[in-house]
Amino acid sequence: MRCPFCGHEDSQVKDSRPTDDGSAIRRRRQCEGCAARFTTFERIQLRELVVLKSEDKREPFDREKLMRSVMIACRKRPLDPVRIEKLVSGIQRQLETLGDTDIPSQRIGELVMDGLKSLDSVAYIRFASVYKDFREARDFEEFAGNIAEVGKG
Repeated sequence: MRCPFCGHEDSQVKDSRPTDDGSAIRRRRQCEGCAARFTTFERIQLRELVVLKSEDKREPFDREKLMRSVMIACRKRPLDPVRIEKLVSGIQRQLETLGDTDIPSQRIGELVMDGLKSLDSVAYIRFASVYKDFREARDFEEFAGNIAEVGKG
């Protein structure tokens, strides 16, 4: 594993343990070049996924990009990071088990929306504002009103 600090090719594993949700192995490493310590995560990947974007663009699925977008939606919310990690792992697992390696970006957005809806309504609205491209305050009002109606039923 290449050191993120100095770029040295070799590092030594100092400690390995499963993550809280059991979806990955967390490894503490020490660079043999500069002695810096860093953490890596090893995850199961069932298949290589390709995201189908608009205008026929294709790009490899990037779990970290998915995690960043969910984290932005959840910023400053009282959410346990383990729950966020489980949400992202669950979305990735759903995508990998769909049976197709080409996944439309809209499908990923829908899965994130479904997951955030049950996790935190504010994070759900934040993500929806970007995903659904809200342009005016009225868009927020209508969307939030629909959520309130669903919550009453």
